[in-house]
Amino acid sequence: MTDHDHETTAIEAAVFRRLRQHLLEARPDVQNIDLMILAGFCRNCLADWYREAAEARGITMTRDEAREAVYGEPFAQWKATHQREATPEQLAAFEAAKRSHSD
Repeated sequence: MTDHDHETTAIEAAVFRRLRQHLLEARPDVQNIDLMILAGFCRNCLADWYREAAEARGITMTRDEAREAVYGEPFAQWKATHQREATPEQLAAFEAAKRSHSD
């Protein structure tokens, strides 16, 4: 790796940490379904990508471990504290967004 590659990796890691912190501290109220509707990914996607990146580097990680790394606490605890039941409107918007994301 060149110095430029190391700098790029360090910057990308800092951006990820800031995104994670923002979702944890500033916007825990934003529901995963809303993220999926608007952006096509959510905290669970980030956890899946985190686990995939770890495994690509030879690090075995469970789904629960990856979720805890992203959520900052066990997923069940975060869910009990922050997750609300999806409304019919959210579910309809999610289905519509799913169709548009798969095109």
